[in-house]
Amino acid sequence: MQLENRSKDVRSRRTAPALIVLIACLGVFQSIQAQTISGVDRDRARGMLDVIKGDVKKNYYDPTFHGIDIDARFKSADEKIKTVDSLGQAYGVIAQVLSEFNDSHLFFYPPPRAARADYGWQMQMIGNQGYVTAVKPGSDAEAKGLKPGDRLLKVDGFAPTRDNIWKMQYRYFVLRPQPGIQVEVETGNEPPRELALKAKVTQLKTRLDFSGFSGTEDIESVLRDIDKEEHMNRQRYVEQDDILIWKMPRFDLEDAKVDELMGKATKRKGLILDLRGNGGGYEKTLQRVLGNLFAQDVKIADVRRRKENKPIIAKTRGGDAFKGQLVVLIDSRSGSASELLARVVQLEKRGTILGDNSAGAVMRAKGYYYEMGSGTIIYYGASITDADAIMSDGKSLEHEGVTPDEILLPTGQDLAAKRDPVLSRAAKLLGVELSAEKAGSFFPIEWLNR
Repeated sequence: MQLENRSKDVRSRRTAPALIVLIACLGVFQSIQAQTISGVDRDRARGMLDVIKGDVKKNYYDPTFHGIDIDARFKSADEKIKTVDSLGQAYGVIAQVLSEFNDSHLFFYPPPRAARADYGWQMQMIGNQGYVTAVKPGSDAEAKGLKPGDRLLKVDGFAPTRDNIWKMQYRYFVLRPQPGIQVEVETGNEPPRELALKAKVTQLKTRLDFSGFSGTEDIESVLRDIDKEEHMNRQRYVEQDDILIWKMPRFDLEDAKVDELMGKATKRKGLILDLRGNGGGYEKTLQRVLGNLFAQDVKIADVRRRKENKPIIAKTRGGDAFKGQLVVLIDSRSGSASELLARVVQLEKRGTILGDNSAGAVMRAKGYYYEMGSGTIIYYGASITDADAIMSDGKSLEHEGVTPDEILLPTGQDLAAKRDPVLSRAAKLLGVELSAEKAGSFFPIEWLNR
């Protein structure tokens, strides 16, 4: 199948960090209501599938594709797109064919659409149970009585598990956001209750169609959201007695900023590196952080690609490296670089890992972003895994994660009372008394106001 002279109209490229953030933000602009699909749009969706297939065949780290017959699998997906009734279903077909690889870093970025949804609450796996971890003030979720600490029994009829919660979040926030979500929850020993929670749906000022942005007001809106998200994902720290508590939301820092923050730690006897909720980031930042934690060079992992194995080494900063006691905090949302750091610290016996089992999402990937069309441009993309990371014990963390040296989980009552027993325990390991109540006040949850 040919698509609008695709050799000219579709281009793949590695992107700068700012554009990666932009594409991530575009994910929330999916159509809220189902939209019918025209013949032109159907062909374009098939073209997206074909382009992504080509890059997967060329760049995926495993040339056997985990035993998947990639040509047959993508052909089947192409046939399905011919029969779908909406754009959302077409995107779902593309997303599904990639999810069948069972690979944490292989997924589809769909094009931007005409509206966005703010659900007003957050969910997370704690141990093997789903919990509501935060509820936005003024949201429909708050009005309906949803509370932090509620056990999450079902989401639209499905029980959340460690295996499927990321798929739920991908669907609701990236692939096909919804105008509302039906949940079943329970508070403490109270009977379960069902709640129909409405999202706050915002239509963009200028109508968007499959072709993407059609006005500068929409671009400005996205850029404002990027600024807000950057602020929410800023590095935060607290100096408490003789320890530094560094809340690191993602690995996205330049070397100088890493050194600056680690320089604050070198003046103290202990460092708590809080990687809870940190889904990963740049390898370069990971190397610099580890280089500040070890007095000698340390191997992070062997990167296993199609045709080569290559070690990733963190170069020590020598005398400038932090030499004090170290505690690293992780949870079910700690992924990728967070898991690599925690496991290196564990294997090298450099410090204590505390919290919950990590995500087990530790592949290495590149972002591929595409343009389709002439005149009016459509943007979409894919994350494609190009390597596995094998730790010094010969094992991969993919689907396994990191088991903490000490497992400690907040309860529903802790979440409701905004207590942080994990951070409190970490401080105690370093000889500092810190109540769970005070620890819970250090890094409050923040919301995007749109």
